[in-house]
Amino acid sequence: MSKPSVIILSPSDLGLAEKIAAAINGKVEAYAKRIEQAENQFADPKQHLQQLFLAGTPIIAIMATGAVMRLLAPVLDDKKNEPPVLVVASDGSCVVPLLGGHHGANNLARSIAEAIDGDAAITTSGDLKFGVALDAPPAGYALANHDAAKELMAKLLSGEAARLDGEAEWLSSSQIPFSPNGEVALRITDQQSAPGTEELVYHPANLVLGMGCERGADPHEAIDLAERVIADSGFTQQSIACVASIDLKADEPAIHRVAEHFGVPAMFFTAEELELQAPRLVNPSDVVFAETGCHGVAEGAALAMVGADGCLAVEKKKSKRVTAAIARSTTPITEFAGRSRGTLFVVGIGPGKASWRSPEVTSMIEASSDLVGYSLYLDLIEDIGIGKIRHDFDLGAEELRVRHAMELAGEGKTVCLICSGDAGIYAMATLVFELLEKGGLSEAARKIAIEVSPGISALQAAASLAGAPLGHDFCTISLSDLLTPWPDIERRVTAAAEGDFVIAFYNPVSRRRRRQLADAKQILLTHRPADTPVILATNLGRKGEAVRVVPLTDLQVEDVDMLTVVLVGSSQSRVVKTGDGKNWVYTPRGYAAKEGTGITQHGENPGEAAQ
Repeated sequence: MSKPSVIILSPSDLGLAEKIAAAINGKVEAYAKRIEQAENQFADPKQHLQQLFLAGTPIIAIMATGAVMRLLAPVLDDKKNEPPVLVVASDGSCVVPLLGGHHGANNLARSIAEAIDGDAAITTSGDLKFGVALDAPPAGYALANHDAAKELMAKLLSGEAARLDGEAEWLSSSQIPFSPNGEVALRITDQQSAPGTEELVYHPANLVLGMGCERGADPHEAIDLAERVIADSGFTQQSIACVASIDLKADEPAIHRVAEHFGVPAMFFTAEELELQAPRLVNPSDVVFAETGCHGVAEGAALAMVGADGCLAVEKKKSKRVTAAIARSTTPITEFAGRSRGTLFVVGIGPGKASWRSPEVTSMIEASSDLVGYSLYLDLIEDIGIGKIRHDFDLGAEELRVRHAMELAGEGKTVCLICSGDAGIYAMATLVFELLEKGGLSEAARKIAIEVSPGISALQAAASLAGAPLGHDFCTISLSDLLTPWPDIERRVTAAAEGDFVIAFYNPVSRRRRRQLADAKQILLTHRPADTPVILATNLGRKGEAVRVVPLTDLQVEDVDMLTVVLVGSSQSRVVKTGDGKNWVYTPRGYAAKEGTGITQHGENPGEAAQ
């Protein structure tokens, strides 16, 4: 579930919102028209609340109950899929779960009420009378016939007794009246079972599907074998808690496709951990030992997950290139042994302003356990980094930073490598893949899942603030000669100048590197006019943001620092002044000269020009 959003419309509610967000690991989102000091803002309350609701994001609104209901009314549809929606009184006196009571809203209300010293106004009948909601079992259980829950809960509320078939502590310790002859049956089973007319069937997540396969096995073959083994054994798929295998297969598509098919995690064990299960194997194999270092993968992984109290329920079955076995735990499995395949998100957060950060990047950061990056970049996302482990690095320690992130992911963690701008433009994404090719990483780090998400680059941000200088062909050139010899950079600047490209200069200067920008200026002056517009954009999206436009001949190294992006127009770039006195830079592409526009290449209407 997404990180909860705490919604406020008034500045006076900011303190309460921040207290709630801290208590539930949420984020405060404020109405931009009224609250300027909040980091996360929205322009339209109705549109924003509906978008959050449809995305499944828990909503905690410090607003009037009626207002929230009216705003959400057009998108209310299926109560089975609705996220928690709560309202909080502006004085913190009460918390009311409006929607999603059985999807976490009631528990969320209790947590918030405790944090702000208020009262949770729980109105769900089952929760109040019995302490449980039959249509929302706890983690580790799945209700097979959800549609029957409402009617049978009503019978229990009207005074009828229940009978418990199987073991489930959350039910036996509740206030539900149980009797051996109860009319409402609550059955706990991991078997395929059709519910009776007066019966709710709950499937405990107590089965582990152990799997092994040859490298490059067909995922469809693996899924077919898994389904067949489960069906032939009489077990239900809803009781599969996870798929388990050896860590050699942590990057094997077939194993992950099976896990995705059943909607469960894939967990992995070392050969040493699996070899501890050798005495319990029904089908130990010396051939498997020679290849993997353990005598059985499918059976061994399943047994390793269920522990010493569990047992092998289905011995190893084989298809052409895949093996599968099932082990059974004595209790539902909600915490997993072994480790998952680590994930590395490589993200660009843009120049720094939260509103310029993509929703995908925000989601990746929120889903991560660890954040790795240059300290300034981590500071820029601290609004969504609450509860994450920070790994700060100095500027210049790029390879150390990336190796650390990849090795953390190799431990099974979900790691976010934070870059400014776009992760693939003069940033760390390229180094991730270079290290994969170069080597020197642990085997676990080489098997991680990698996702790269784009961000707004500095050149895009600078261009948007200055107008449209990138309207025609452009290129980017880094003037840093730390990694690229200056003769190569000089050759590229010359080629770009001769090609009449708009040029975005990254890393234009540093404390010790001052001459490169001056040299580039001299090259450009031999190929384009002295009055060519140059944009100097500093601290983009951050405090101290400044954008200036100067003629190429007036470009001075002293006016540029490490936090400045320099955009040099082409010979066709223009400066136009608007009525408010602001100068805008644009590079025409020729749209205005198309037949039928009535506008010349330089943007003038012929009739107006003649007057």
